[in-house]
Order: sequence, then C-alpha cells, then structure tokens
Amino acid sequence: MTAVIWVTQALKQLDLMTSKGQTILVFLTVTGLGLPFLTAVIAPVALFASVLYCLNKLNGDSELVVMSASGISTTRLLLPFLALFTLVFLGVAALYIEIMPRSFQAIQSLTARVHADFIANFARPGAFTELEAGFVFHYRERANDGSLRGVFIEDRRDPTAISTYIAEVGEIVEKEGETYLLLLKGSTQRPRASGDSAIITFDDYAIDLSEFIRKGDAIRRPRERSTWQLMAPDAQEPGQAQLAGQLRAELFDRFASPLYAFAAGLIAFAALGEARTTRQGRGWAILSAVLVFAAVRLFGLTASLLMRGKGGAPPPLWVPLSVWAIPLLTCAASLDAIFGGPVRRGLQTARLVAGSAASRR
Repeated sequence: MTAVIWVTQALKQLDLMTSKGQTILVFLTVTGLGLPFLTAVIAPVALFASVLYCLNKLNGDSELVVMSASGISTTRLLLPFLALFTLVFLGVAALYIEIMPRSFQAIQSLTARVHADFIANFARPGAFTELEAGFVFHYRERANDGSLRGVFIEDRRDPTAISTYIAEVGEIVEKEGETYLLLLKGSTQRPRASGDSAIITFDDYAIDLSEFIRKGDAIRRPRERSTWQLMAPDAQEPGQAQLAGQLRAELFDRFASPLYAFAAGLIAFAALGEARTTRQGRGWAILSAVLVFAAVRLFGLTASLLMRGKGGAPPPLWVPLSVWAIPLLTCAASLDAIFGGPVRRGLQTARLVAGSAASRR
C-alpha cells in the first residue's frame, strides 16, 4: 500500500527533473523522504486489513472452529495478534515522534537548495532571461560537468552603474550558506563619467546570487519541528504566536496517532475473532468493522483539527480529552466485545433479533 501511494506522490515531483533540471538522485531523495509519513499513516490501515484477511481465512478453513473445539481460549488466540499490534504501535510511534520530523526537515533543506539553484530553475540555454527587473542572464549551453558555457549578464538595476559581464565559463558554487556564480576567463564593462566604457578582463569573478534566491518562509512549520521543540517551544522563535494552535495540535497528534494501531487491530479481531461454523454473518461483520474503523479514524482526525482552536486561543477542555479518548475507548469497547462484556452481549442480541426476523420472513 505504501508503494502504490508513493508512486502517486512521486509523479507530482517529476518537475524536479523536467522543469528544474535536477538529477534522478535528487528526485528519489525528495520522494523517498516522504516515505516515513506515508508509512505512519498507512500502517494502521494495513494492519486492520491484514487482521481481517487472516481471521477470515482461518475461519473459512475451519481453523478457528478446530482451535475453539480443542480448548484454545480467546486470550491465547489474541496474544500473537497483540504482539503484532505492539510492534506496529512501536514502529508508528518512532515514525511520528522522531523520524518524521527529521524527514520533513531534510525535505525543507533540500527544497531550499533546489530553489537556490535558480539558474537551473529559470534560465534556459540560448534564452535571455530576466531574473529580476533590470538583471538579464544568458548562457549558450550547459556542459556535461554542469558548468555554463558562453555566459552573458547585464545588470541595469542601478541606472547609474550599469554593468555587463561576458565569460567563457560560469559555475554555481556555495560557500558558508551563500550561493555565487563564479565567472572564469571573461571581462566586465562599465560606463564611466566621461561617456566611454571601462573594460576589465579577469580570470575569475564571483557574483553573489543570494539576493536573487527566493527565500523560503523563515517560520518553520509544526511538522518540521522536533517533538521536544513542540513540548518546550521557544517563545522568541518567529511565528510562535500565530502557530500556537497548530503546534499544540501537532504535539497531541504525534502521541495519539500510534494508538490507532491497537484500535485498528482490536476492531478487526472483535469482528472476526469468534469461530463461526458457517459463512453466514461474516460479510456483515467485515462491513461493520470497516465502517466502525472508518468512523473512529474520522472522529480522530476531526478532534486533531479542533485542537488548533480559533485565532490561537486554546480549544475547550473536551477537545484534547477526545483526542486521547477516541482511540482508548475504541480499544476498551473492542476488548469488551472480544471477552463477552455488555457490548458483545448487545451485539449477540442484535444478531439473534435479526436472525429471528429473517426466519419469520
């Protein structure tokens, strides 16, 4: 499931190679860094589907009937499933709490680097490109080593100091976080007060390109911050006030989302964990489990959205409680249904009533 969804997301990043001139390695790196997020979201769903399939197969082959007849208790049957639920819970928790923030930080850093290489983003061989009002850039072709050949630059941003640069070779270099265009074997022409021009030849000349880079938003998004930074935010960090609700919602979501691994598995087990001698009711049980899990996950997402509050104000007390209560109460209700509590007795009564009505028809 992760691979299928990854392909759909990867197709959206094809412009990294087509329009932005990046390599296949950059493309795979950007799309690969999104896998932790996809895995964390899909893992509970995949666990739910796999438990349903496994129990349905065991029941269809009468394995559950044989185990029940040989005296295997519900607890013993549930134990290996609980071990699987725990493994998925720990994996999803590690993704949400530690790995996902690092992957989003890496994506942001790499994206900023791609945008910094604005020569590859905007300029095209043989075209005169106005990177900024009054700043025209042109190069003849790009060599195999990535360098630019036949570079021409005209800088008219300051009408009193117009400069023209011509160079045989141009290279994009980075130093101390700044981006430069290094011109090799060329000349620069500048007008003088007397009306004529001064031509200066050079072996190498560096032009600072940092002022043309579209700087990303200095405010880091909540998902790009570590869990510790969400728990103890820096009041001096830009955007702290306007992002207070989103930071709060992100923190609660990171700790509550892994619980849905237990909720998904227990719902599936409650639906099909009981041995059935016939196929009657299995289809209804599977459909009911799917609807219940979808409703539970939808309520959880709604609670996470409500955690943001309005205008930075904290939400009502019941909202943060519901973020935790939804998966925990789902687990409790599922265990009650599995071990014969009031919920299970109510379900059995409903099945008997439905069967009686069907027989009268």
